[in-house]
Amino acid sequence: MYCIIVQTRLKPGTRARFLEAMLPNAEASVRDEPGCLVFDVIEDRDTPDLFHLYEIYADQEALAAHKETAHYQASRAVVNGLIAEQSVIRADVLATNPGARGEA
Repeated sequence: MYCIIVQTRLKPGTRARFLEAMLPNAEASVRDEPGCLVFDVIEDRDTPDLFHLYEIYADQEALAAHKETAHYQASRAVVNGLIAEQSVIRADVLATNPGARGEA
């Protein structure tokens, strides 16, 4: 499995618009793309306007297919203008713990 972790610092005052675009994209990705296994949108508690996207795909080809979907392209059209800074970590998934979901 292939994972990307996208760290996104937003321009001030753009949180609501970011979430309006990103949350439907994340939901559609997991629902409609067989190769998208996880798409979590994470908001940093200590740093305003800092978000992390945690995405797991079956492989790199599934990520490439994700970028061709209408929901991805629609979200990027909105989100691109909201980003102050962004970085991406690319990694291989060695293990997952699906039983831990929902626990805090």
